[in-house]
Amino acid sequence: MRRFVMLVALAVASASLTGCGGSMGPASSAAEGGDHPLLGAKAPDFELAAQSGGDHVSLGSEAGKVVIVDFWATWCDPCKESFPHYQAMVDKFGGKLAVIGISVDDEPDGIKDFAKQTGAKFPLAWDEGQALSRQYEPSTMPTSFIIDKSGVVRFVHSGFHSGEEKEIEQQVESLL
Repeated sequence: MRRFVMLVALAVASASLTGCGGSMGPASSAAEGGDHPLLGAKAPDFELAAQSGGDHVSLGSEAGKVVIVDFWATWCDPCKESFPHYQAMVDKFGGKLAVIGISVDDEPDGIKDFAKQTGAKFPLAWDEGQALSRQYEPSTMPTSFIIDKSGVVRFVHSGFHSGEEKEIEQQVESLL
C-alpha cells in the first residue's frame, strides 16, 4: 500500500511539471491534441484589442494562413520559453503563419514587458474576464492551438517543454 501511495505521489508531481497548471486545470502533454473538444472543429473566432504587436487582433483577419493561438500568462515560465520559438517560426514562415498570444492574466499589466523580454513581435491580446478561454478550454499554461488554413483546429499542445518546438514546427509545416 505504501508503495502505491508513493507511486501516486510521484505521478502527481510529474504531471505538475508539464506546464504552469494553475487555475486552468491539470497539466498534460497532448502532442496531437489528445481528446480536446476543439480538435477537428472550427476554431472559435474572436476580435480583441492588442496589447502588443498592433491595434486589434482577430482570428478572422488571418484567414488563409496557418495560425497558432497560444494561451499564456506572464507568471508562466514555460510560456517565457515558448515565445522566442514562436517568433522564430513567424520569421521563418513569413506570411504563411500567424501567431496570436492570448494572455489569461487578471490584469493586462506586464503584457508589453513580457513581449519585450521574450522578443515577441506577434500580436498579444488580453482575454479580459477569460471569456475566450472558456471557448477554447486551455488545460494549462501555455496551451497552443494549431489551426489550419480553413480555420479548423488540427493540433493542441498543453504545456511546453524544451525540444517540443521541433514537433510544433513540423506540424505547422504539414499544414502549409
